[in-house]
Amino acid sequence: MRLSFPYLAPILMLVASNVFMTFAWYGHLKFGSKPLWIVVGVSWAIAFFEYCLAVPANRIGHTVYSAAELKTMQEVITLLVFAVFSVTVLGEKLTMNHAVGFAMIFGGAWFIFRGPF
Repeated sequence: MRLSFPYLAPILMLVASNVFMTFAWYGHLKFGSKPLWIVVGVSWAIAFFEYCLAVPANRIGHTVYSAAELKTMQEVITLLVFAVFSVTVLGEKLTMNHAVGFAMIFGGAWFIFRGPF
């Protein structure tokens, strides 16, 4: 695999889109006293930028990755971004249960990229 634009751009764009989406979905938890309609509106506004990155990332990525590989990449990136976010922004701790669960998902990702058998 040559690390050219179609290989790298989707990864970088999916990381950035996941940062936006994680803030859209979970950032409002820091503002529990705000009315729900406000946090929904702000979340949708943030999600717009996520879509502006995720859709082109998948379009570009599909020239060199299968749809299953792109989806798997998305899920692994989502877990990594969420783990960092939950510790740094929400102040939550990751436990051994999280590590085992994430490891199982990473194992599944390995099979997606390793195949076909």
